[in-house]
Order: sequence, then structure tokens, then C-alpha cells
Amino acid sequence: MAQNPNPHLGLALISLFFVAPIIDSVSVSDSDPNPPTVYEILPKFGLPGGLLPNSVTNYTLQSDGSFTVELEKPCYVQFEYLVYYDKTISGKLSYGSITELEGIQVQRFFFWLGVDEIKVDLPPSNSIYFQVGFINKKLDLEQFKTLHSCRDGLKGPCRGSWKWVLELPTPTEDIPMLITE
Repeated sequence: MAQNPNPHLGLALISLFFVAPIIDSVSVSDSDPNPPTVYEILPKFGLPGGLLPNSVTNYTLQSDGSFTVELEKPCYVQFEYLVYYDKTISGKLSYGSITELEGIQVQRFFFWLGVDEIKVDLPPSNSIYFQVGFINKKLDLEQFKTLHSCRDGLKGPCRGSWKWVLELPTPTEDIPMLITE
């Protein structure tokens, strides 16, 4: 039986095999002294920077597109619809889309529905699409181009007022906008 001339070579290769995945998943802020913000990363993937509220404290982005975003605290942002952001948001980022999304919900009627996917048209248009279960909602991209401030809870016109309930469209008017191809 031949003796290995360098017994530490095998140990070094095994160590490299286990350490490389850990290095790959390090926070973006740890790998660069001046890392881009998450708001600068999103446009590089063809998505508007204002998809997330202005309270991001940290994020990680792995080479396969998996990401985690940390907010100061859970919050609400009013777009065309009221959106809830959990303290931790995760998903998979690829050019023009975010899939496997967790931590974002939208209020529709009296229900809170989890947003599963966000996509934009390629080539770019003025539309963005939110997949909520089997419903695909097309919205104007403009409202997501600027950063929005978080609010702690349901205050102002969303709470204590029945006006928003009375202004809901009838379901027959809403069907063409809810289900798109």
C-alpha cells in the first residue's frame, strides 16, 4: 500500500469543501467595505428599488439568488393596496423576478394574502405583477420606484374608518384586473 506523501492535503481539501458554502452565504455587508444597498441591488435585477420599505437594516444575497432582508421591525406601507412587511423577508432573486417570497402580505377586502412572487415585464414596461396564490395582479410600476416609509400599524384612513370598505369595487369590475396571463 502506497503512503500518501502529504497527509494534510486530504484534510485541507475536505476543509475547503465545507468552508466554501459558508463563505458563499456571508452577508453582503461583510464582504465589501462599501456594499451596495438593497435598494441599489434591486434595479440591477430589473426591479424597482422601492419594493421594500426604507427600514432595511441588513440583507444577505447568495450566489444562487437566495436572499434574506431584515427590517427594523414589522411594518405597513400604503401603495395602491396596504402591504404588510414582516421583520424578515426572504425569497429568490433573479433578473426580472422574485420567487419563493416569504414575509410580504397584501390586504384585499378583509383578508391578508401572502405575496408569492413579484415579476416585471421583459423588456421593461410600466407594469409590475404580484402573484398571490392563483391571482396575478398587474399594477403600475411608478408607485414602486421611490422608497416609502414604514408605519407601525393600521392608523389613519385604514383604521377607525368605514370609508375604504364602502369604496371597494364590485367583484365583476375587479376580475379582469385580478387574473392576467
